[in-house]
Amino acid sequence: MIEALLNKMVKVGDLTVHLPDGSVKKAGDGSGPPVTMRVNGRGLRRLVANPSLGLGEAYMEGDLKIERGSLWDLLEIVGRSGGRTPKRGTPLTRARKAVKRTVQSVNDRLASRRNVAHHYDVGNELYTRFLDADMQYSCAYFARPDMTLEEAQAAKKAHIGAKLNITPGMKVLDIGSGWGGMSLTLAADHGARMTGVTLSTEQLALAKARAEKAGLSDRVEFRLTDYRDLDETFDRIVSVGMLEHVGAPNFRTYFETVKRLLADDGSAVIHAIGRMSGPGATNAFTAKYIFPGGYIPGLSEIVKAVEAAGLWITDIEILRLHYAETCKHWRMRFLADPDIPVMFDERFRRMWEFYLCGAELGFRYGGHMVFQIQVAKKVGALPITRDYMFEGERG
Repeated sequence: MIEALLNKMVKVGDLTVHLPDGSVKKAGDGSGPPVTMRVNGRGLRRLVANPSLGLGEAYMEGDLKIERGSLWDLLEIVGRSGGRTPKRGTPLTRARKAVKRTVQSVNDRLASRRNVAHHYDVGNELYTRFLDADMQYSCAYFARPDMTLEEAQAAKKAHIGAKLNITPGMKVLDIGSGWGGMSLTLAADHGARMTGVTLSTEQLALAKARAEKAGLSDRVEFRLTDYRDLDETFDRIVSVGMLEHVGAPNFRTYFETVKRLLADDGSAVIHAIGRMSGPGATNAFTAKYIFPGGYIPGLSEIVKAVEAAGLWITDIEILRLHYAETCKHWRMRFLADPDIPVMFDERFRRMWEFYLCGAELGFRYGGHMVFQIQVAKKVGALPITRDYMFEGERG
């Protein structure tokens, strides 16, 4: 069975596997850096029973050890071999995935708070170790390939800020405001009056402290609030990296809420991870250990929800490979930080290493991308050419 699995998953690369019975298996075409791994009996059972979950669990629990090369080298062999290539599947397979994604992501208010706390309330200290200085936990924008992570994240905020077309004094809502970086930037650089909402107590505390330190508390307010519970209108809405937490059953509600909260001449920019292969199901390891309730949508699902909400789609941009580079920066910083081994146990560190490697793999080889979709309530709410975006970004 392990031979069949290796033949299916490994077409390229140079992989050597030491099995519990002392036998050694080789896989790949011999290209690239050699990788050697050793797996014990429990790890082998995990791999054979459910490869997509078992590989991560075996590494996390220490049942699979990399003796030559790195975890990334191993996963890249799988990616280059097409092991993460998205497939549409049969009608029955697609139906099963539809049921699975519905069950996985029925995120009512209580579940949403619980899911957010699982990932974000582990403590801000973890995220300060591998994110940029502004704590941007979403795809950066590499306008040049030689950009540092800090430069690329600043470029991302400028890119989104230009699309929002803000004039000073506008009321702007930040749905899923995180540690506050986007709200603080839009207030400081564009003169916006910001309201940021989050469900994470850890993020809220740091965002408020940052606003106070920056002298922006009079222009930026952060709240521990579910976006669905807001009852006021805004000139602009921005949401970065939050749609992935909404859940497939709630996409229409999300965009109906965006419409309800927008002023008549208002517009919104939504930045989120998507999949090029259409509707699917969340990776088993990610769903179980990292983002419970999370779901990465196909663009077709989002367009359908926007249409159902009665909003205009005024612009769509697809960012390819930008998130792969972002994840690479995060992975390298995470592994290089000398304090993380002191702060967290080995199992936690392996879990996060596998998550960061797997995320990068998804964007390089697994059909994941990022879309920025701009919506408005009225057809004439924004200029009819994209020149204002380019001018705003250059400014």
